[in-house]
Amino acid sequence: MRDTIRFLKSGEIVELENVGPTETVLDYLRLRRRETGTKEGCGEGDCGACTVAIGRLSGGKVIYQPVNSCIQLLGMIDGAELVTVEDLSSDNRLHPVQAAMVELHGSQCGFCTPGFVMTLFTLYHDAGAQKSRRTVTEWLAGNLCRCTGYRPIIDAALEACFDAADDAFSWRAHETREMLRSLTDGSDVFIGDSDCFFSSPATLDGLAALYGQHPDATLVAGATDVGLWITKQLRDLPKMIWLGRIEGLDRVEASPSGVLIGATATYQASEEAMNELAPDLGELWRRIGSKQVRASGTVGGNIANGSPIGDTPPALIALGTTLELHSASGSRALPLEDFFIDYGKQDRQAGEFVTGLFVPRLSANQAFRCYKISKRFDQDISSVMGAFRLTLDADGIVSDARIAYGGMAGTPKRAAGAEAALKGSSLEDPSTWGEAMHAILDDFTPLSDMRASADYRMETARALLAKALMEISGTAPEEVRVLAKREADHDRAA
Repeated sequence: MRDTIRFLKSGEIVELENVGPTETVLDYLRLRRRETGTKEGCGEGDCGACTVAIGRLSGGKVIYQPVNSCIQLLGMIDGAELVTVEDLSSDNRLHPVQAAMVELHGSQCGFCTPGFVMTLFTLYHDAGAQKSRRTVTEWLAGNLCRCTGYRPIIDAALEACFDAADDAFSWRAHETREMLRSLTDGSDVFIGDSDCFFSSPATLDGLAALYGQHPDATLVAGATDVGLWITKQLRDLPKMIWLGRIEGLDRVEASPSGVLIGATATYQASEEAMNELAPDLGELWRRIGSKQVRASGTVGGNIANGSPIGDTPPALIALGTTLELHSASGSRALPLEDFFIDYGKQDRQAGEFVTGLFVPRLSANQAFRCYKISKRFDQDISSVMGAFRLTLDADGIVSDARIAYGGMAGTPKRAAGAEAALKGSSLEDPSTWGEAMHAILDDFTPLSDMRASADYRMETARALLAKALMEISGTAPEEVRVLAKREADHDRAA
């Protein structure tokens, strides 16, 4: 067992033994190292001013990802390379990204500039990125410019980021790989004592044993949610167990029957497999947080935290996903919808944790749609999330339906009444859809909050069902409008 964390910074190995369970990378940089180029803005992973780059070995290469340092725990960078804006210049010469920002006037007040530069640094080192304005804007969706200077920043990205990398980091790539390999020792990390610690087990058995001894500990994967417990809710979390060093827990394995996603697999790592499974899933994945959030946040964490407005559970429930749980006493599997018991409560015993999930593929006679409704397109929580899987017979009759919503109840929940009412409906005849749309009124009693009113949520949920049926059937919108008006008249009369 090791009582330190180790990482690369400025080409050197840094080893720290005094690491608090909730200490963030941002605080380490600004308070310990006095490197203040990395700025503190929102403190919740939304504005991107605190963006740094984290480099890890993947497939024999060093892959750099942007990360919000304000919600990234310091212990989580063990075994990685930490790159900040102070590290970019070489021999008194600006990095190509920095030079382009200067030449094309990409900085105004300058507060957000280091975060933009670091996000563009990771784009600069992504050899597979296709040169386009859309690529740049998707990459920068997690960086806020309060001076509205996006156009010159995008110009700088297009100018600098799409040729082969030619900087100090590419020149010493071999040396960096070897140093990162030397940090991979397979040891458990435990810093602190039994009352207050940061720990990172290296094996599943080690995690099960430690969590069995400390069931009150906080499990963290990407910290995109837990980080806010620290910075915004100011929770006291004295025991922290990071899952990121357990071999195989980050797997994403596609097979003819479906996709297996390990508990620490990030949105970024699973996006391609989800897009291949269903295009709507790929679009949903791209709208979860920002590049920084998707590089750190995990699908397993989104499920384990049990948020009623989490984006992924409704879609995964509609697809018939199975969840795997593990503890020192063994493993078990259960349908994902059965995991969510009540608001803030999941079917998870003391010492038990999520290890992965299996998402089955659609069969030839099944169709799937999912939709996220939010006030902003990027980086926003759903007001309503709807997902629909229909099984059809040869005549276009619905033989089975799985419908799930988020934001409509205390947990992600299936619309059981609408599912039953939709069976036997004809996709060719919109007049047969009305009973299912009406049944949603009895399936949910939504609340009003800052994201949406109860009435808005209910009308949106019904509209999303109609949208899914219309898209799958190819029905003309006018026919659906007639149906919606008839249902609205019926409800007012009732």
